[in-house]
Formats: sequence, C-alpha cells, structure tokens
Amino acid sequence: MQRRSFIRHSSFSVGALLLMKQRTFAKSSFDDPWKMKMLRGDVGIFTEKGGTIGYLKSKKGLVVVDAEFPEQATHLINELKKQSDAPFEMLINTHHHSDHTSGNISFKGKVKDVSAHKNSLENQRRVAIQQKTEDKQLYPNNIIIDSQTYKLGHEHIKADYFGAAHTNGDIIVHFQNANIAHMGDLVFNRRWAFIDRSAGASIKSWIPVLDKALNTYDNETIFIFGHAFDPEKVTGNKEDLKAMQDYLAKLLDFVGKEIKAGKSKDEILKEKAIPGVTEWQGDGIERGLTAAYEELTS
Repeated sequence: MQRRSFIRHSSFSVGALLLMKQRTFAKSSFDDPWKMKMLRGDVGIFTEKGGTIGYLKSKKGLVVVDAEFPEQATHLINELKKQSDAPFEMLINTHHHSDHTSGNISFKGKVKDVSAHKNSLENQRRVAIQQKTEDKQLYPNNIIIDSQTYKLGHEHIKADYFGAAHTNGDIIVHFQNANIAHMGDLVFNRRWAFIDRSAGASIKSWIPVLDKALNTYDNETIFIFGHAFDPEKVTGNKEDLKAMQDYLAKLLDFVGKEIKAGKSKDEILKEKAIPGVTEWQGDGIERGLTAAYEELTS
C-alpha cells in the first residue's frame, strides 16, 4: 500500500510539475510574443510582426532601425526602457513600407530624430495620403541623400544609399564598430521578394546595389535582413547577399526569355518555379514575376 501511495503521489507531483511548466511557458509565450537577441557589441535585433528591427543599446543613447507596427514598436520601447535609462536618440527607417514605418508613431515624443532617405519620405507621404492615414504617421525629419554618418558613444553609424532596388529609397544602416549592417528589404532571405514598382523599384538596379554592398562591407560583417523564409535566419553573411543577387538575376533572365518566346503576362504568372532558383520558398513567386514582366516591357 505504501508503495502504491508513493507511486500515486509521485505521479501526481510529476504531472503537476509538467502542467506548471506548460502554463508558465504558455504564459511567457503569450506575454512576450517577440524575440530580442544581441548580435555583437551593443547591437541587437527585435522580431515580432513585420520587418526585422535592429537597435543600438549604448550608454549614451538608443538608436532603432525600423519600427514594424505600432503595437510591436511599443513592445520594443517598453522592453528597452526596462533595460536602459538612456534616451532614444534616433529612429532610422530603411524604407517606407508600413511594416517598417507604421510603428514610427509609437516613438512620437520619445525620440529626438527620425531619419530616412528623401525618396522614402516622399513614398511614405504619398501612401499615407492615398490611404488617408496621415494622422497615424511620424515622418522623418532628418533626410539622407547619398550617405550620412552619426556618432553615439563608441559607435559610428553610417547610412548609405546605393540606388533603386526594392524601392527607390532603400538605405543600408551600418553599425561600424560592431560591424553589423541592416539591409532592410534589400534581402529577402530565401523568401520570394516583394518588388515595389509603384515606389520606383528596379531589379536591374538592385543587382549592382548588392554588388556595392558586397564591396563595401567585409567578410566579418553580420547582415540583418528585413525578412526570411525561416524566421531564425533574419541575419546572415555575404553568401546570403550573393544568393539574393543570383535569384534576382535568374528572375530577370527567365522572364526575359519567356517574353521573347511570346508568352503573355498571364501565362508567365502561372509559373511555379524559376529555373536555377532552388532555395526560395513560400508564397508570392508571382510578385517577382509580375515586377520583372512590367520592368522588361515598360
């Protein structure tokens, strides 16, 4: 009887412990839907919903790159406030798309400056007017033309514009001391890319833009990507930039050959694969096919 009682109570204890762990995990997952990870030095990333956010957590101040959506930006702000008493010095937008700038409004009254390329600002204003969301915007007040450098504590931050690509206003933000470059949506890591021709995108220009990035940053650079098919692979190295470049080149080549063969746009959009592109996955192959067709026939 004692042995049975011991087994029964032991089983109950183990079961209760497992249930408590499950509840704790579920509560943690519910309370903290985001992920934060330090990459190198004082630079980390935040992921939840939208384009990957990068941030610098310096004793002299905080710098954030991209802002996802208002709710997600608020999560980041609150978490960084728990970790640091430093002020928000700057918010930098890699480009204007709403999954990178909708969260700007959450920084209103909290950040000293918002930076972006001049074309990004123009695109953000244009889209806000079209969608009647002007009251939900925090527009950049610090405008980048070709490049701009900021210094905060020991970190030097350089924003570079290399030309039209995913849009006509994409910049790369390089934390030079940490040697981490935020690429924004210049890289969709193994995920079919959105190519926004309404905002001046150019696949032909995107390929040399990535060449400039490959020549500007070294083999030790950690790259942050706006999106990835595998959520864990929103950071990478030069091989990922080369893979993105190869995908874009094969996309243009394939659609060009299809056009020469007399295929219509509708026929091309029925394609489910691009010859030689084996790693790209997910939904949205038709977005790239559409953009390539329009670019080659415009």
